[in-house]
Amino acid sequence: MESKNNWKAWLYLAPVIILLAVFTFYPIINTLFVSFLKNYDYIDFSHEGFTFDNYIAVLTPYSKFGGGTGTMYEQVMKTALPNTLILTVITVPLSIILSLAIAIALNSIKVLKKFFQTVFFMPYVTNAIAIGMVFTVIFSTDYGIFNSMFGLKGTPWIFPSPDHPENSVKYANALFAICFYIIWHSLPYKILIFLGGLQNIDAQYYDAAKIDSAPKWKTALKITVPLLSPQILYMLITSSIGAFKEYNSVIGMFGSEGGSFDINSGPRNMSTMVFFIYKQVAKNKVHYACAASIFLFLIILLFTLIQNQVSKKRVHY
Repeated sequence: MESKNNWKAWLYLAPVIILLAVFTFYPIINTLFVSFLKNYDYIDFSHEGFTFDNYIAVLTPYSKFGGGTGTMYEQVMKTALPNTLILTVITVPLSIILSLAIAIALNSIKVLKKFFQTVFFMPYVTNAIAIGMVFTVIFSTDYGIFNSMFGLKGTPWIFPSPDHPENSVKYANALFAICFYIIWHSLPYKILIFLGGLQNIDAQYYDAAKIDSAPKWKTALKITVPLLSPQILYMLITSSIGAFKEYNSVIGMFGSEGGSFDINSGPRNMSTMVFFIYKQVAKNKVHYACAASIFLFLIILLFTLIQNQVSKKRVHY
């Protein structure tokens, strides 16, 4: 009987296992394989044998392989990776804090609760590229709402003015705009998860806090946050992975080249790791893209393992 049920279980799992094998496991294995091929051409699958040159080109400054503006190393280690890390460090904690605060506020509303939940969830089901184009208009130099509100109309604060394209835009300004976009777009899903967690917290904890005359901020800090720690951990891990894979916001706001912004060490675009990977695929430099993909995979894996390790002492189930 046990053997028969075992076969039934595998039969029920077969469709999912097949889908995972085709769309998850095979692409990972194939990406790892291609990352060691020299001058791989994904059109005719030709290559010049196995090599470590792809990783050397992407990760070290000792190789002068071509690839756009500067070496692969400069594009990845001096632009794409720093941009990705900065976006992750800024947007992940801010979006979690804001979404938790909004979820607590929404959970306490008695009138029109469903209406406000729907309003806050709408950005999640809106196309990311379309939202990026809307934010491009919001931060437009000549007619953007942001520039008009702060008296910056005609000032190239985010985008160069069409009348004066030579005026440089500061990298910090572009970083602010894209972080604003990422946080705004990522809030709905987090709010939904936190609302679900809040509704499962037993009311007796809050009743006890009221009896002790605990202030609301202390109740939130000592009761709500610890009891939501599993949801916070989940959002921390998934948000970090999403931030490391950020692409739509860059292409939506700054186009296929990622813009050009002024920093102390020279011009820099808003290219991220995934932005770099897609760009190399478009140039038929899939071997470099695969090497960068494996490098990004290892970074995400490391961050996830660290978060899981820290969570063992901080998460209460």
